[in-house]
Amino acid sequence: MNKRYELWEVTKNLSATAMGLEKAELVVKNTNLINVNTKEIINNVDIAVTKGRIALIGDASHTIGDDTRVIDGTGLYASPGFIDTHIHVESSMLTVREYARCVVPHGTTTIYMDPHEIANVLGVEGIKLMIEDGKNIPLRVYAAMPSCVPAAPGFEDSGAVITPKDIEEAMKLKEVAGLGEMMNFPGVMYGDNNMHEELQAVLKSNKVITGHYSVPETEKGLNSYISAGISCCHESVRKEDALAKMRLGMYAQMREGSAWHDVKETIRSITENNIDTRFSVLISDDTHPDTLLKLGHLDHIIRRAIEEGVDPLTAIQMVTINAAQCFSMQRDLGSISPGKWADIVLLSDLDSIKIDKVIFNGELASENKTMLIDIPKSQYPEFAKNSMHLHKQLEPKDFEIKAEGISATVRTMEIIEAKVGTIYRETTLPIENNNIQNDLNQDVCKVAVIERHKASGSIGLGFVKGFGFKDGAVASTVAHDSHNLLVVGTNDEDMALAGNTLVECGGGMVVVKNGKIIALHQLPIAGLITDESAEIAAERVHKLELGWKELGCNLVSPFMTMALLALPVLPELRLTNRGLVDTLNFKFVDLIIK
Repeated sequence: MNKRYELWEVTKNLSATAMGLEKAELVVKNTNLINVNTKEIINNVDIAVTKGRIALIGDASHTIGDDTRVIDGTGLYASPGFIDTHIHVESSMLTVREYARCVVPHGTTTIYMDPHEIANVLGVEGIKLMIEDGKNIPLRVYAAMPSCVPAAPGFEDSGAVITPKDIEEAMKLKEVAGLGEMMNFPGVMYGDNNMHEELQAVLKSNKVITGHYSVPETEKGLNSYISAGISCCHESVRKEDALAKMRLGMYAQMREGSAWHDVKETIRSITENNIDTRFSVLISDDTHPDTLLKLGHLDHIIRRAIEEGVDPLTAIQMVTINAAQCFSMQRDLGSISPGKWADIVLLSDLDSIKIDKVIFNGELASENKTMLIDIPKSQYPEFAKNSMHLHKQLEPKDFEIKAEGISATVRTMEIIEAKVGTIYRETTLPIENNNIQNDLNQDVCKVAVIERHKASGSIGLGFVKGFGFKDGAVASTVAHDSHNLLVVGTNDEDMALAGNTLVECGGGMVVVKNGKIIALHQLPIAGLITDESAEIAAERVHKLELGWKELGCNLVSPFMTMALLALPVLPELRLTNRGLVDTLNFKFVDLIIK
C-alpha cells in the first residue's frame, strides 16, 4: 500500500504536481465531481493525485507522465470516501481487518470506532489490540477512547475500569481522535468529578468528545450536556431530538444499523424543516456481518436517507464533509479538494449509490465490490481468548425466583422491535412451588445476567416481554456494555444449558431447545469477536436467526435487541448482574411489586 503522508510532509510535491513540474501518480480522467463543498456536480473533471493526496481538480492533462496511472471516470460520479463517525466494530463480531474487507468495497474509507465493548472485558489492553489491528490496512481507523467503563458504576460489574488518567494518556496517541460516547449524561449534568475530569482531559488535548444523550428532554438537560464540550450524539430516535441537537450546534448522528432503524424518523428533522444540514451525519453504530454482506455499509444508509426524501448530494455530505467536520478533520478528509487525502468513491449511479471503484490513499483498493489490496488475517493473543470466568457451573435452580402465594406482580422489561428502548410494565405472573413462572400467553420470559469476569457469583434475575418465545432459551456474551453472560428463556433447564455452553466455548451466542443446542456462534476473542471470515460469521448468524424463529421469535435482529437488556443507561428498565435498574431515575428497584 502507498505510504500515508501528513500534509506537512508533501506540500512541495503537491504544489509541483498541480503546476505540472512533477507528474501525478494517479489521475482520474473526465469524471463527474460531487463537490460537497458547494453541493453541486461539476462535469468532465480530472483529479490528479500524488503521495496519496489530491494535488489538482480540473484539467490534469499536464500532470500525466509515462508512469502515471490513469483511471477513466467517464460516466462515473466521484465522491469523497465515506466516513462513519460512530461505529462499534465489535458489534459486527468481526476483527478490524475483516471488518475493513467488508466495508471498503462499499465506499467506507474512514471509521471512528468506539471500542468500549472490548474495553469492558479486557480494558486498555483490549483497546490497544483493536487499534493495532487497524494499522496498515486500506481503511483509516481512528479510535474514540471509551469514556464509561463500566457504563454505570455501581449498577453493574465489568471486566475492567477506565479511569480519567487512562483517558489522559490515550489522548497522546495519534490513532485516538477523541472520547467515546459519554453515556453517563446524568454524571455530566450533575457534576460527577470523574466524568468531568475525563471531559477536561480531552478538551485540553483539543480532541473531540462524542455523546450519548438518550432521553427526550431537550431543554436544560441537553444544554447542560452540550455546554460541557460534547459535540455529537447518535441517540436521537425522534425528529424532535435530532432537530434540537442540531439547533444547539451538536452533530445529530442519525443511525441505521442492523437492529436500530432510526433514519426513517430522525431524517424528518431535515425533510420537514427548511434547515441547513451541516450538523447532520449518518452513522451505523452496530452492524452485523450479514447486513454488511447483503445490504452494505454507509452506501446502504445513504440509500435509506434518499428513500426517506433527502436528495443524494445532501445525503453524501452527511457521510463526507459533515462527518469530517464533526471530528475536526476537514483539513485531511471529507471532500475532493487539493491537499486532502485521495480517498475517492467512483459511483456508476448516483440515485442508487452504486459503487464502481474505491480509491484509498491514492491507490485503487476495490473494483466491482472486490478488494484489490490484500488484508492479512488478524492475530489476537491468547489472553484475549480467555475471558469466561464463572464461579461455578450453572444449574437450573440458579434461575429460580422465589415468592409465596399463587401469583406475583413484577416489574417487566418490554422490548420494542428495532429500537434501543424498553418500556416499563407491571405484569402478574403465576407462582408454582414457591417459584415465579414465565407466562408465555403474555409473551413473558425469564431473563438472567450472570457476572463472568471475576467469578463473583452475582446474578440478576427478571422478566422480559416481547420476544415471542414458545420454548427453549438463548444466551449471549454480547451483552452491552459490561458483556456479562445474558440468558433469556422459557425454562430453567434450557437456560442453564445455554449459559454453560458459552462458558465452555469461550463466549458467543447460542440457541437451545429441549435440552439440545440448535445454533451456536462462537466468539472466542473477549466473548465478542470471531477470528473467522465475514462469510462464515454471516452463515452462523443466519443459523442463529433460524434458531430464534424455531423458538417462536420473528423480530428483526433479535439478538441485538436482547444484547441491550443489560445496559443500564437506556430507558426505561434494565437488568444487570446486580439487579433491576430504573434507568429513568438511576436507582435499583425490586423485581416483585406485590
